[in-house]
Amino acid sequence: MGGALRGRPVAVRDAGTFGCIIGGSFSGDMSVSTTFELNGQPATLDVDPTMPLLWAVREAAGLTGTKFGCGMALCGACTVHLDGKAIRSCITPLSTVAGRKVTTIEGLSSAPGKALQAAWVNLQVPQCGYCQSGQIMSATALLESNRAPTDEDIDRAMSGNICRCATYSRIRAAIHEAAASMPKSRPDA
Repeated sequence: MGGALRGRPVAVRDAGTFGCIIGGSFSGDMSVSTTFELNGQPATLDVDPTMPLLWAVREAAGLTGTKFGCGMALCGACTVHLDGKAIRSCITPLSTVAGRKVTTIEGLSSAPGKALQAAWVNLQVPQCGYCQSGQIMSATALLESNRAPTDEDIDRAMSGNICRCATYSRIRAAIHEAAASMPKSRPDA
């Protein structure tokens, strides 16, 4: 299996279910192995450690559900979870995730994540759909810590996510529906 990373060849060697070593270079300056957990599986990416996590996940690991929107952490399209917290992957250097847990939309399997995905479908939230993975990742982080959010809680948690199609009322309704479908307290709380 192979591919290209910014015009350079990428060699992929299978090392288990998902754990892989991917060769390539972001800037051409240096390539360093970075090992972390990606969607519950060990991953080692052999790329420039300054490469933004967004591009490492999309181009080196081949997980394209996380989207590029602005490149400046202003729109939320690139939202992933780092150790359970919502972060903007477009400004996060790959080196900062070494030894940590990264979850993308493809690996979202928590109860809040599943409830949100079901509510998104039930309420037909997306219009164009481009921002939706980032929206769901931010909403999941909210419901992981607050199982009964108010409109104000939702507005605060989702304020960094832009939807150019303006589906905000459906997004809020889906978050409320997902919250209502889950126990009010976290099982590990």
